[in-house]
Amino acid sequence: MFYLAAAVSDFYVPVSEMPEHKIQSSGGPLQITMKMVPKMLSPLVKDWAPKAFIISFKLETDPSIIINRARNALEVYQHQVVVANILESIHSSVVIVTKDSETKLLLTEEEVAKGIAIEEKIVDNLQSRHTAFICDRN
Repeated sequence: MFYLAAAVSDFYVPVSEMPEHKIQSSGGPLQITMKMVPKMLSPLVKDWAPKAFIISFKLETDPSIIINRARNALEVYQHQVVVANILESIHSSVVIVTKDSETKLLLTEEEVAKGIAIEEKIVDNLQSRHTAFICDRN
């Protein structure tokens, strides 16, 4: 099982393009051009671990697009699960998306009060899915 946590950033400034010294504000407005961070999910699924149970994460700020974005990732990369979440509710709610299902995991107010983290529910759910994946392969 591989968990590919959400990228810290989808963009970066190459070292070769970084200034050597402090950028002076007297030079006026600043414009930064960033490069795309290479995607690691595709080579993992296709080349490095094609028989593995692979989970990726999708974080969005717009609830109206999250499920479509998760489904698109499943289609493009051909892996098993996307854990989809919205920034606003990142600590209390996720949707586990597979090619056949959408399972919403929520923390109740009582669970929050007890200090339970959403990650506990995510791990329990994914562990069950991984076990089923292994059984189906045998």
